[in-house]
Amino acid sequence: MTTFVDRVELHVAAGNGGHGVASVMREKFKPLGGPDGGNGGRGGDVVLVVDQDVTTLLEYHHHPHRKATNGQPGAGDNRSGKNGQDLVLPVPDGTVVMDRAGNVLADLVGQGTTFVAGQGGRGGLGNAALASARRKAPGFALLGEPGEARDIVLELKTVADVALVGYPSAGKSSLISVLSAAKPKIADYPFTTLVPNLGVVTAGSTVYTIADVPGLIPGASQGKGLGLEFLRHVERCEVLVHVLDTATLEADRDPVSDLDTIEEELKQYGGLENRPRMVVLNKIDVPDGKDLADMIRPDLEERGYRVFEVSAVAHMGLKELSFALADVVSKARAAKPVQEATRIVIRPKAVDDTGFTITEEGENFFRVRGEKPERWVRQTDFNNDEAVGYLADRLNRLGVEDGLRKAGAHAGDGIAIGPEDNAVVFDWEPMMAAGAEMLGRRGEDHRLEAPRPAAQRRRDRDVARDEADQEYDGFRPF
Repeated sequence: MTTFVDRVELHVAAGNGGHGVASVMREKFKPLGGPDGGNGGRGGDVVLVVDQDVTTLLEYHHHPHRKATNGQPGAGDNRSGKNGQDLVLPVPDGTVVMDRAGNVLADLVGQGTTFVAGQGGRGGLGNAALASARRKAPGFALLGEPGEARDIVLELKTVADVALVGYPSAGKSSLISVLSAAKPKIADYPFTTLVPNLGVVTAGSTVYTIADVPGLIPGASQGKGLGLEFLRHVERCEVLVHVLDTATLEADRDPVSDLDTIEEELKQYGGLENRPRMVVLNKIDVPDGKDLADMIRPDLEERGYRVFEVSAVAHMGLKELSFALADVVSKARAAKPVQEATRIVIRPKAVDDTGFTITEEGENFFRVRGEKPERWVRQTDFNNDEAVGYLADRLNRLGVEDGLRKAGAHAGDGIAIGPEDNAVVFDWEPMMAAGAEMLGRRGEDHRLEAPRPAAQRRRDRDVARDEADQEYDGFRPF
């Protein structure tokens, strides 16, 4: 059974905001108590949090659909709905969050680092909050916004100081087991290690982590073997250590060619050119292995590598290797820039920013995009005429109507507010006056009952076209 997963697709959905409520106070001897509808609660967020105790994405592999709770609707007597509870998802240190297209949304490194993967919807305002001096008793309330839903990809990149790379059965697992307290699976056949192993090494006053990356073979950077699945785990490492088998029994292999092959795969993968390298000649406890190590060591040192001869089985040369790695890791840490505290940056909107855009799409059709207009549309109950009139008032105050005039829109033109896949489309009637003083009974807005010549002309044309089609269908030649 799989116990290690380092890449999953997660479907997250934040909670929906609760609806506001339209209510009127009803108490004895208080016939004009006024509106008392409460606001809806906010929907819960979906939050990713780095947890050092989590080492795999296995939980999300088995349960990829996650949803936060919804906000509760408001109630009468000015009672607001309960907020939805945030859904906190623990992820391993080093998790990269991407969208389906591969764009990086967040790189989560460090205990407690958070990322809001799904924003909860706002709760709708009740009619008590919508009341004003001119609109004393609103007969409507705002709807809660739907929570954000999207698909994200979680990819784990091991956070380690040292990465051991090399051919299968080169002795990487044995080496990490004697350098640290890690207990990886060890056997004498290729691809014994199917997941990265992580161990902690103490050398003097320096403590560092070392990762055993599963065996690479030629073509690993193109997906052969296990290389493509686990090459990502060397990206964060400060030092790359080539573990070469000096006692290989394969006639067509030798340590130098193994080194060249692995270096070519790292080059094809990219992004690792500037990492310091070391070479470990393993299995020198075997007589032929010691002779081969002495033979190739001068050639490797001429290439600029620091070479260490070790035997994981006989515990030979391990102390020198661990302290050498500690020295390189210490220098790499000292060379890193000091992390500054995250500063809060406030970017006020420009004075001339209207908060919306208007684009002409085809003949007699315009599209309005903007955070406020789209949010207002989502919160409007279109079954309530007074709520629709309130939306018209808000759009007019924002300047949408003036913007449509400047863009060349005329009465009867089609207007869409929102994206193509989720927009509200209506016929524009610029002569609709705005103002709460023009409202009728609760829940009604007589402006919506006024005659609309442009819309009526369009309906008459549709009726005439249908009648003509029916006459044509009824015509039969002799």
